[in-house]
Amino acid sequence: MSNTHPPVRNVLYIMCDQLRRDYLSCYGHPHLHTPNIDRLAAAGVRFSRAYTQGTICGPSRMSAYTGRYVSSHQVAWNAVPLPLEELTLGDYLRPHGIRTALVGKTHATPNLDALQRLAIDPESAQAEVLNEVGFEPYFRHDGIYPDDPVFDDKRESAPYTHYLRDLGYQGRNPWHDWANAGAGEQGQILSGWKMRNAHLPARVAQEHSETVYTTDRAIDFISEQGEQPWCLHLSYIKPHWPYIAPAPYHALYGPEQVIPAVRAAPGQLSDHPVYAAFRQHEESLNFSRDEVRLNVVPTYMGLIKQVDDQLGRLFDFLQSNGRWDDTLIVFTSDHGDFLGDHYLGEKEFLLEPAVGVPLIVRDPRTAADSSRGTVDERLVETIDALPTFLEALGLPGPSIAWKAAR
Repeated sequence: MSNTHPPVRNVLYIMCDQLRRDYLSCYGHPHLHTPNIDRLAAAGVRFSRAYTQGTICGPSRMSAYTGRYVSSHQVAWNAVPLPLEELTLGDYLRPHGIRTALVGKTHATPNLDALQRLAIDPESAQAEVLNEVGFEPYFRHDGIYPDDPVFDDKRESAPYTHYLRDLGYQGRNPWHDWANAGAGEQGQILSGWKMRNAHLPARVAQEHSETVYTTDRAIDFISEQGEQPWCLHLSYIKPHWPYIAPAPYHALYGPEQVIPAVRAAPGQLSDHPVYAAFRQHEESLNFSRDEVRLNVVPTYMGLIKQVDDQLGRLFDFLQSNGRWDDTLIVFTSDHGDFLGDHYLGEKEFLLEPAVGVPLIVRDPRTAADSSRGTVDERLVETIDALPTFLEALGLPGPSIAWKAAR
Protein backbone atom coordinates (compact mmCIF):
# COMPACT_ATOMS: atom_id res chain seq x y z
CA MET A 1 0.00 0.00 0.00
CA SER A 2 1.54 3.29 -1.06
CA ASN A 3 1.26 6.62 0.71
CA THR A 4 0.74 8.25 -2.71
CA HIS A 5 -2.81 6.88 -2.81
CA PRO A 6 -5.54 9.04 -1.25
CA PRO A 7 -6.37 7.93 2.28
CA VAL A 8 -9.44 5.99 3.26
CA ARG A 9 -12.00 7.69 5.48
CA ASN A 10 -12.95 5.00 8.00
CA VAL A 11 -11.72 1.68 9.40
CA LEU A 12 -13.88 -1.30 10.35
CA TYR A 13 -11.79 -3.79 12.31
CA ILE A 14 -13.80 -7.01 12.72
CA MET A 15 -12.53 -9.68 15.09
CA CYS A 16 -14.16 -12.98 16.03
CA ASP A 17 -13.19 -14.94 19.11
CA GLN A 18 -11.79 -18.47 18.80
CA LEU A 19 -12.55 -18.76 15.07
CA ARG A 20 -10.50 -21.28 13.10
CA ARG A 21 -9.67 -20.09 9.62
CA ASP A 22 -10.39 -23.51 8.08
CA TYR A 23 -14.00 -23.22 9.29
CA LEU A 24 -14.84 -20.69 6.56
CA SER A 25 -15.79 -21.69 3.03
CA CYS A 26 -13.31 -19.26 1.47
CA TYR A 27 -10.59 -21.15 3.39
CA GLY A 28 -11.84 -24.49 2.15
CA HIS A 29 -14.40 -25.89 4.58
CA PRO A 30 -16.48 -28.36 2.56
CA HIS A 31 -19.76 -28.04 4.47
CA LEU A 32 -19.84 -24.70 6.31
CA HIS A 33 -20.75 -22.06 3.73
CA THR A 34 -20.02 -18.48 4.76
CA PRO A 35 -21.11 -16.42 1.73
CA ASN A 36 -20.76 -13.02 3.34
CA ILE A 37 -17.21 -13.55 4.56
CA ASP A 38 -16.53 -15.03 1.12
CA ARG A 39 -18.02 -11.87 -0.36
CA LEU A 40 -15.53 -9.79 1.60
CA ALA A 41 -12.68 -12.03 0.41
CA ALA A 42 -13.84 -11.63 -3.20
CA ALA A 43 -13.70 -7.85 -2.76
CA GLY A 44 -10.31 -7.87 -1.04
CA VAL A 45 -7.24 -9.96 -0.30
CA ARG A 46 -7.36 -13.20 1.68
CA PHE A 47 -4.18 -14.11 3.55
CA SER A 48 -3.56 -17.85 3.82
CA ARG A 49 -0.70 -17.69 6.34
CA ALA A 50 -1.79 -15.17 8.97
CA TYR A 51 -0.80 -15.76 12.59
CA THR A 52 -1.69 -14.31 15.95
CA GLN A 53 0.82 -13.42 18.67
CA GLY A 54 -0.87 -15.43 21.39
CA THR A 55 -3.44 -18.19 21.62
CA ILE A 56 -5.08 -16.66 24.70
CA CYS A 57 -7.62 -13.85 24.26
CA GLY A 58 -5.91 -11.14 26.32
CA PRO A 59 -2.33 -11.45 25.04
CA SER A 60 -3.46 -11.78 21.44
CA ARG A 61 -5.71 -8.75 21.60
CA MET A 62 -3.20 -6.52 23.36
CA SER A 63 -0.72 -7.36 20.60
CA ALA A 64 -3.29 -6.43 17.97
CA TYR A 65 -4.17 -3.14 19.68
CA THR A 66 -0.56 -2.06 20.31
CA GLY A 67 1.14 -3.56 17.27
CA ARG A 68 3.70 -5.17 19.59
CA TYR A 69 4.67 -8.67 20.65
CA VAL A 70 3.63 -10.21 23.97
CA SER A 71 7.25 -10.12 25.12
CA SER A 72 7.15 -6.32 24.72
CA HIS A 73 3.75 -5.33 26.13
CA GLN A 74 3.97 -8.01 28.89
CA VAL A 75 0.31 -9.06 28.90
CA ALA A 76 1.08 -12.78 29.00
CA TRP A 77 -2.30 -14.06 30.22
CA ASN A 78 -5.93 -13.03 30.63
CA ALA A 79 -6.73 -10.46 33.34
CA VAL A 80 -3.21 -8.98 33.15
CA PRO A 81 -3.51 -5.19 32.65
CA LEU A 82 -1.75 -3.45 29.80
CA PRO A 83 1.02 -1.11 31.05
CA LEU A 84 -0.21 2.48 30.80
CA GLU A 85 2.80 3.56 28.78
CA GLU A 86 1.78 1.31 25.90
CA LEU A 87 0.29 3.26 22.99
CA THR A 88 -2.76 1.72 21.34
CA LEU A 89 -4.71 2.30 18.15
CA GLY A 90 -6.90 4.93 19.78
CA ASP A 91 -3.86 6.90 20.96
CA TYR A 92 -2.74 7.24 17.35
CA LEU A 93 -6.16 8.11 15.90
CA ARG A 94 -7.86 10.40 18.44
CA PRO A 95 -5.44 13.34 17.98
CA HIS A 96 -6.49 13.40 14.32
CA GLY A 97 -10.19 13.61 15.08
CA ILE A 98 -11.00 9.98 14.31
CA ARG A 99 -13.50 8.55 16.77
CA THR A 100 -12.15 5.15 17.83
CA ALA A 101 -14.86 3.00 19.34
CA LEU A 102 -15.47 -0.52 20.54
CA VAL A 103 -18.53 -2.67 19.97
CA GLY A 104 -17.98 -6.05 21.61
CA LYS A 105 -15.05 -7.62 23.41
CA THR A 106 -11.48 -6.55 24.22
CA HIS A 107 -10.63 -8.55 27.37
CA ALA A 108 -8.93 -5.38 28.65
CA THR A 109 -8.29 -5.25 32.40
CA PRO A 110 -7.98 -1.92 34.29
CA ASN A 111 -4.47 -1.20 35.55
CA LEU A 112 -5.65 0.03 38.94
CA ASP A 113 -2.22 -0.05 40.58
CA ALA A 114 -0.78 2.19 37.88
CA LEU A 115 -3.73 4.59 38.07
CA GLN A 116 -3.20 4.92 41.82
CA ARG A 117 0.55 5.42 41.42
CA LEU A 118 -0.04 8.21 38.90
CA ALA A 119 -2.84 9.79 40.98
CA ILE A 120 -5.39 9.32 38.20
CA ASP A 121 -8.98 9.23 39.42
CA PRO A 122 -10.25 5.74 38.48
CA GLU A 123 -13.69 7.26 37.72
CA SER A 124 -12.32 9.95 35.39
CA ALA A 125 -12.61 10.11 31.61
CA GLN A 126 -8.84 9.75 31.40
CA ALA A 127 -8.98 6.51 33.37
CA GLU A 128 -11.75 5.17 31.14
CA VAL A 129 -9.63 5.65 28.02
CA LEU A 130 -6.71 3.89 29.71
CA ASN A 131 -8.88 1.10 31.12
CA GLU A 132 -10.43 0.48 27.70
CA VAL A 133 -6.97 0.35 26.02
CA GLY A 134 -7.72 3.41 23.91
CA PHE A 135 -11.23 2.54 22.74
CA GLU A 136 -14.39 4.46 23.49
CA PRO A 137 -16.65 1.71 24.90
CA TYR A 138 -19.71 2.39 22.75
CA PHE A 139 -20.86 -1.12 23.70
CA ARG A 140 -18.46 -3.32 25.60
CA HIS A 141 -19.44 -6.96 25.84
CA ASP A 142 -16.74 -9.40 26.91
CA GLY A 143 -19.43 -12.06 26.94
CA ILE A 144 -18.11 -14.41 29.63
CA TYR A 145 -20.22 -14.15 32.76
CA PRO A 146 -20.22 -17.57 34.48
CA ASP A 147 -22.74 -18.17 37.22
CA ASP A 148 -20.17 -17.37 39.88
CA PRO A 149 -20.24 -14.51 42.45
CA VAL A 150 -16.77 -13.37 41.36
CA PHE A 151 -18.34 -12.19 38.08
CA ASP A 152 -21.29 -10.36 39.68
CA ASP A 153 -19.98 -6.80 39.24
CA LYS A 154 -18.86 -7.42 35.68
CA ARG A 155 -22.17 -9.03 34.76
CA GLU A 156 -24.30 -6.32 36.36
CA SER A 157 -22.39 -3.54 34.59
CA ALA A 158 -22.76 -5.20 31.19
CA PRO A 159 -25.29 -3.47 28.87
CA TYR A 160 -26.32 -6.85 27.45
CA THR A 161 -27.50 -7.95 30.90
CA HIS A 162 -29.90 -5.01 31.09
CA TYR A 163 -30.95 -5.43 27.47
CA LEU A 164 -32.05 -9.00 28.18
CA ARG A 165 -33.88 -8.07 31.38
CA ASP A 166 -35.70 -5.24 29.60
CA LEU A 167 -36.96 -7.83 27.11
CA GLY A 168 -38.28 -10.02 29.90
CA TYR A 169 -35.39 -12.48 30.24
CA GLN A 170 -35.37 -12.46 34.00
CA GLY A 171 -32.96 -13.91 36.55
CA ARG A 172 -29.74 -13.12 38.34
CA ASN A 173 -27.67 -14.07 35.30
CA PRO A 174 -29.67 -13.81 32.05
CA TRP A 175 -26.45 -14.11 30.02
CA HIS A 176 -26.01 -17.64 31.34
CA ASP A 177 -29.60 -18.70 31.95
CA TRP A 178 -30.99 -17.53 28.59
CA ALA A 179 -28.28 -16.68 26.06
CA ASN A 180 -25.96 -19.54 26.96
CA ALA A 181 -28.16 -22.31 28.29
CA GLY A 182 -30.74 -24.71 26.93
CA ALA A 183 -33.90 -26.08 28.50
CA GLY A 184 -34.49 -29.61 29.75
CA GLU A 185 -37.66 -31.62 29.27
CA GLN A 186 -39.02 -30.27 32.55
CA GLY A 187 -37.93 -26.71 31.78
CA GLN A 188 -34.76 -26.90 33.85
CA ILE A 189 -31.78 -24.74 32.85
CA LEU A 190 -29.05 -26.80 31.16
CA SER A 191 -25.77 -24.89 31.02
CA GLY A 192 -24.02 -24.30 27.72
CA TRP A 193 -20.74 -24.75 29.57
CA LYS A 194 -21.50 -28.48 29.59
CA MET A 195 -20.57 -29.93 26.21
CA ARG A 196 -23.28 -32.55 26.54
CA ASN A 197 -25.83 -29.73 26.04
CA ALA A 198 -24.32 -28.34 22.84
CA HIS A 199 -27.03 -29.87 20.65
CA LEU A 200 -29.78 -27.91 22.42
CA PRO A 201 -31.04 -24.52 21.23
CA ALA A 202 -30.22 -21.61 23.51
CA ARG A 203 -33.21 -20.35 25.47
CA VAL A 204 -32.82 -16.84 24.04
CA ALA A 205 -34.52 -15.93 20.76
CA GLN A 206 -32.10 -15.62 17.85
CA GLU A 207 -32.93 -11.93 17.37
CA HIS A 208 -31.92 -11.21 20.98
CA SER A 209 -28.70 -13.23 20.97
CA GLU A 210 -25.25 -11.78 21.54
CA THR A 211 -24.21 -11.87 17.90
CA VAL A 212 -27.32 -10.07 16.65
CA TYR A 213 -27.27 -7.45 19.39
CA THR A 214 -23.58 -6.76 18.80
CA THR A 215 -24.29 -6.22 15.10
CA ASP A 216 -27.22 -3.94 15.95
CA ARG A 217 -24.96 -1.75 18.06
CA ALA A 218 -22.33 -1.58 15.32
CA ILE A 219 -24.95 -0.37 12.85
CA ASP A 220 -26.16 2.17 15.42
CA PHE A 221 -22.65 3.54 15.84
CA ILE A 222 -21.99 3.89 12.13
CA SER A 223 -25.39 5.55 11.62
CA GLU A 224 -24.70 8.07 14.37
CA GLN A 225 -21.34 9.01 12.88
CA GLY A 226 -22.86 10.26 9.64
CA GLU A 227 -20.08 11.90 7.64
CA GLN A 228 -17.63 12.08 10.54
CA PRO A 229 -14.58 9.75 10.27
CA TRP A 230 -14.42 6.73 12.52
CA CYS A 231 -12.57 3.57 13.43
CA LEU A 232 -14.82 0.85 14.81
CA HIS A 233 -13.53 -2.31 16.44
CA LEU A 234 -16.39 -4.77 15.99
CA SER A 235 -15.42 -7.67 18.20
CA TYR A 236 -17.75 -10.69 18.32
CA ILE A 237 -17.55 -13.03 21.31
CA LYS A 238 -18.61 -16.00 19.18
CA PRO A 239 -17.82 -18.75 18.28
CA HIS A 240 -15.98 -18.82 21.64
CA TRP A 241 -17.63 -21.29 23.95
CA PRO A 242 -20.09 -21.91 25.68
CA TYR A 243 -20.85 -24.03 22.64
CA ILE A 244 -24.59 -23.40 22.41
CA ALA A 245 -26.46 -21.60 19.63
CA PRO A 246 -29.95 -20.13 19.28
CA ALA A 247 -32.47 -21.76 16.96
CA PRO A 248 -32.25 -22.36 14.05
CA TYR A 249 -28.43 -22.28 14.15
CA HIS A 250 -28.20 -25.11 16.67
CA ALA A 251 -29.56 -27.58 14.09
CA LEU A 252 -28.10 -26.43 10.76
CA TYR A 253 -25.30 -29.00 10.82
CA GLY A 254 -24.97 -32.59 11.92
CA PRO A 255 -22.31 -35.20 12.76
CA GLU A 256 -22.00 -36.18 9.10
CA GLN A 257 -20.63 -32.69 8.35
CA VAL A 258 -17.90 -32.81 11.00
CA ILE A 259 -14.52 -33.10 9.32
CA PRO A 260 -12.17 -35.71 10.86
CA ALA A 261 -9.78 -34.60 13.57
CA VAL A 262 -6.11 -34.17 12.64
CA ARG A 263 -4.24 -36.62 14.83
CA ALA A 264 -1.03 -38.61 14.82
CA ALA A 265 -1.28 -42.22 13.75
CA PRO A 266 -1.29 -44.85 16.52
CA GLY A 267 2.20 -45.23 17.94
CA GLN A 268 3.40 -41.89 16.53
CA LEU A 269 2.02 -39.52 19.17
CA SER A 270 4.69 -37.25 20.64
CA ASP A 271 5.63 -38.00 24.24
CA HIS A 272 6.96 -34.49 24.90
CA PRO A 273 6.02 -33.71 28.53
CA VAL A 274 4.51 -30.28 27.79
CA TYR A 275 2.32 -31.65 25.01
CA ALA A 276 1.40 -34.61 27.21
CA ALA A 277 0.37 -32.23 30.00
CA PHE A 278 -1.89 -30.23 27.69
CA ARG A 279 -3.55 -33.44 26.53
CA GLN A 280 -4.57 -34.08 30.14
CA HIS A 281 -6.57 -30.84 30.41
CA GLU A 282 -10.27 -31.50 30.93
CA GLU A 283 -11.31 -29.96 27.63
CA SER A 284 -8.63 -31.97 25.80
CA LEU A 285 -9.79 -35.23 27.35
CA ASN A 286 -13.36 -34.37 26.37
CA PHE A 287 -12.54 -33.43 22.78
CA SER A 288 -10.46 -36.59 22.40
CA ARG A 289 -13.74 -38.53 22.53
CA ASP A 290 -15.41 -38.72 19.14
CA GLU A 291 -18.91 -38.51 20.61
CA VAL A 292 -18.03 -35.12 22.11
CA ARG A 293 -16.66 -33.76 18.83
CA LEU A 294 -19.72 -34.95 16.95
CA ASN A 295 -21.98 -33.18 19.44
CA VAL A 296 -20.03 -29.91 19.78
CA VAL A 297 -18.54 -29.15 16.36
CA PRO A 298 -21.93 -28.82 14.57
CA THR A 299 -22.87 -26.15 17.11
CA TYR A 300 -19.52 -24.40 16.63
CA MET A 301 -20.33 -24.35 12.93
CA GLY A 302 -23.79 -22.93 13.64
CA LEU A 303 -22.31 -20.10 15.70
CA ILE A 304 -20.01 -19.21 12.80
CA LYS A 305 -22.92 -19.31 10.36
CA GLN A 306 -24.80 -16.83 12.54
CA VAL A 307 -21.82 -14.46 12.55
CA ASP A 308 -21.66 -14.71 8.76
CA ASP A 309 -25.37 -13.92 8.42
CA GLN A 310 -24.98 -10.87 10.64
CA LEU A 311 -21.97 -9.68 8.67
CA GLY A 312 -24.21 -9.87 5.62
CA ARG A 313 -26.60 -7.45 7.35
CA LEU A 314 -23.73 -5.14 8.19
CA PHE A 315 -22.20 -5.20 4.71
CA ASP A 316 -25.59 -4.50 3.13
CA PHE A 317 -25.98 -1.54 5.48
CA LEU A 318 -22.54 -0.19 4.56
CA GLN A 319 -23.39 -0.41 0.88
CA SER A 320 -26.76 1.26 1.33
CA ASN A 321 -25.37 4.30 3.15
CA GLY A 322 -22.21 4.79 1.09
CA ARG A 323 -19.70 3.68 3.71
CA TRP A 324 -18.68 0.57 1.74
CA ASP A 325 -16.87 2.90 -0.66
CA ASP A 326 -14.73 4.75 1.88
CA THR A 327 -14.08 2.19 4.64
CA LEU A 328 -11.10 -0.12 5.02
CA ILE A 329 -12.43 -3.45 6.34
CA VAL A 330 -10.27 -6.03 8.10
CA PHE A 331 -11.67 -9.37 9.25
CA THR A 332 -9.73 -11.69 11.56
CA SER A 333 -9.83 -13.68 14.81
CA ASP A 334 -7.87 -13.47 18.05
CA HIS A 335 -6.95 -17.19 17.87
CA GLY A 336 -8.34 -20.55 16.81
CA ASP A 337 -9.72 -23.64 18.55
CA PHE A 338 -8.36 -27.20 18.54
CA LEU A 339 -11.77 -28.92 18.54
CA GLY A 340 -10.04 -32.24 19.18
CA ASP A 341 -7.21 -31.90 16.68
CA HIS A 342 -3.99 -33.34 18.14
CA TYR A 343 -6.12 -34.68 21.04
CA LEU A 344 -6.48 -31.11 22.35
CA GLY A 345 -9.31 -28.76 23.29
CA GLU A 346 -9.41 -24.99 23.68
CA LYS A 347 -6.39 -23.14 22.27
CA GLU A 348 -3.44 -22.70 24.64
CA PHE A 349 -0.90 -24.94 22.88
CA LEU A 350 1.02 -23.38 19.96
CA LEU A 351 -0.06 -25.47 16.99
CA GLU A 352 -1.65 -24.46 13.69
CA PRO A 353 -5.36 -24.80 14.65
CA ALA A 354 -4.83 -22.34 17.52
CA VAL A 355 -2.24 -19.87 16.26
CA GLY A 356 -3.35 -19.63 12.62
CA VAL A 357 -6.16 -17.14 12.03
CA PRO A 358 -8.24 -15.89 9.11
CA LEU A 359 -7.25 -12.52 7.72
CA ILE A 360 -9.12 -10.69 4.97
CA VAL A 361 -8.41 -7.08 4.03
CA ARG A 362 -10.63 -5.00 1.76
CA ASP A 363 -9.22 -1.65 0.66
CA PRO A 364 -12.00 0.41 -0.98
CA ARG A 365 -9.70 2.51 -3.15
CA THR A 366 -9.39 2.02 -6.89
CA ALA A 367 -5.65 1.41 -6.50
CA ALA A 368 -6.54 -1.91 -4.88
CA ASP A 369 -8.81 -3.08 -7.71
CA SER A 370 -6.18 -5.34 -9.27
CA SER A 371 -5.79 -7.30 -6.01
CA ARG A 372 -9.46 -8.03 -5.39
CA GLY A 373 -10.26 -11.70 -4.96
CA THR A 374 -6.62 -12.71 -4.66
CA VAL A 375 -4.92 -14.94 -2.11
CA ASP A 376 -1.67 -13.77 -0.53
CA GLU A 377 0.47 -16.67 0.68
CA ARG A 378 3.10 -14.59 2.42
CA LEU A 379 3.59 -14.91 6.18
CA VAL A 380 1.77 -12.09 8.00
CA GLU A 381 0.94 -11.29 11.62
CA THR A 382 -2.00 -9.61 13.31
CA ILE A 383 0.29 -7.01 14.92
CA ASP A 384 0.58 -5.47 11.46
CA ALA A 385 -3.02 -4.21 11.63
CA LEU A 386 -2.14 -1.02 13.53
CA PRO A 387 0.52 0.34 11.13
CA THR A 388 -1.66 -0.73 8.19
CA PHE A 389 -4.56 1.33 9.53
CA LEU A 390 -2.36 4.38 10.04
CA GLU A 391 -0.96 4.14 6.53
CA ALA A 392 -4.39 3.69 4.96
CA LEU A 393 -5.74 6.70 6.85
CA GLY A 394 -2.80 8.82 5.70
CA LEU A 395 -1.53 9.32 9.24
CA PRO A 396 2.05 9.27 10.52
CA GLY A 397 3.27 5.79 11.34
CA PRO A 398 4.95 4.69 14.56
CA SER A 399 8.47 5.90 15.18
CA ILE A 400 11.58 4.02 14.15
CA ALA A 401 12.28 3.38 17.84
CA TRP A 402 8.80 1.85 18.22
CA LYS A 403 9.41 -0.44 15.27
CA ALA A 404 12.78 -1.52 16.63
CA ALA A 405 11.23 -2.36 20.01
CA ARG A 406 8.24 -4.35 18.75
